[in-house]
Amino acid sequence: MKKKFPFHIIVFLFPACFIYSIFMIYPLIDTMRVSLYTQNLLGENMDDSSGIRVFIGLRNYYDLFFNDTWSWHFWNALKNNLYFFLLHVSIQTPIGLLIAAFLSNKELKLKNTYRTLIFLPAMMSIVIVGYIFNLILSNLWGIPQTILGVVGLEHLYQPWLGLKGSALITVSLISIWQFVGIPMMLFYAALLNIPEEILDAAKVDGSSGLNTFWKIKFPLILPTVGLMCVLTYVGNFNAFDLIYAIKNIYAGPEFSTDLMGTFFYRTFFGYQHQLGNPTMGATVASTTFGIILVGVIIYLFAFQKRITRYQY
Repeated sequence: MKKKFPFHIIVFLFPACFIYSIFMIYPLIDTMRVSLYTQNLLGENMDDSSGIRVFIGLRNYYDLFFNDTWSWHFWNALKNNLYFFLLHVSIQTPIGLLIAAFLSNKELKLKNTYRTLIFLPAMMSIVIVGYIFNLILSNLWGIPQTILGVVGLEHLYQPWLGLKGSALITVSLISIWQFVGIPMMLFYAALLNIPEEILDAAKVDGSSGLNTFWKIKFPLILPTVGLMCVLTYVGNFNAFDLIYAIKNIYAGPEFSTDLMGTFFYRTFFGYQHQLGNPTMGATVASTTFGIILVGVIIYLFAFQKRITRYQY
């Protein structure tokens, strides 16, 4: 007997797919379309003489990559974004894993309290966190120089947010502090899902706690580690609000904290008495999407497959 097509699935999926297409797919496609046009001095995507849109193909992308007017800002933002991501992966992920391993200890007391306190910053508004740290690191009444002054080491204080070499690192550490609870929760859940029989067998065989973690637990949660890395990658290339709240849209001293998100904002809306350029802004947004897509594809077809083979 031939099965009927399950039309009820379409009924349930249609509202979500329709809303997602209207608010996500269509804006994405239209952004790519706008990036293929030029813009006149009035800020309109039209030719000054005829009022007809001027299609220029990939010229905006060429200007973004190679034209001195745009290329320095683009490559600087891309370099800063990659550095921002590497700091998160190399610091936030290991710390989150270490805290999760600590909290997964059955003999630990008050683990629920510790978990809540560590995850609490991730629930706070990024704008609020940015303004709080602006006050904490203020050159006038900031806390670090006060604490260093108490112990006679006030000369060691530097305006970390105002120096080109330390501004991006400082912003990265603030972001890591706020969001370290997310990898902690993911790793904690993965560690709790490990079958107790495996851990009991390792304990009977005389395996130490550290050896059990690296030889048994860590390989079993590798998919979660990979997922956390790709989520961090996507999130870091969409970062904007923390930079905006701490260093405003001018992106720090000599654009040292300029990321792809802030570069897009400045390009689209303008900055420092310069007019915004929507077509070039659409080009920056499309390029950022391409960079994120390439990273996710590399993860899916290289890292994820290797993890699957490693496990099975």
